[in-house]
Amino acid sequence: MGLKLRMAIPDVELQAGVEKAVNNQTSWRKANLTCKIAIDNLEKAELLRGGDLLRQRKTTKESLAQTSSAITESLMGISRMMSQQVQQSEEAMQTLVNSSRTILDANEEFKSMSGTIQLGRKLITKYNRRELTDKLLIFLALALFLATVLYIVKKRLFPFL
Repeated sequence: MGLKLRMAIPDVELQAGVEKAVNNQTSWRKANLTCKIAIDNLEKAELLRGGDLLRQRKTTKESLAQTSSAITESLMGISRMMSQQVQQSEEAMQTLVNSSRTILDANEEFKSMSGTIQLGRKLITKYNRRELTDKLLIFLALALFLATVLYIVKKRLFPFL
């Protein structure tokens, strides 16, 4: 018996929920139909006042045509300005490319000059060392010459020594 009582309660709640859903669906359909009728009535009223609307449409079309031509002219002006800007940008880009090429050439020339300067520095250092060596050799040769002259003078002036 407890099982039947439990089954009866959900059936009652289920039936109440179904009835609410059906009532809601019916209410929604009625509201939808009412809105459609109101929209149809408004459209009929607008059609009956059609003479004024046609004049307004003609003036609106003329003003729209004037507005669209003005907008077209404005857009054409903007297009011309943009093409001028693009041309100026291309010229600036070409100038940058040329200056970059000149800078790269100058950089390469400076690199080659740097190598030449390094070579010159090495040669000058080498010649300074040779100059020192030559001075030392000249000094030693002069000392040998003077020693030889003194030896010869000593042997001739003082043969007994």
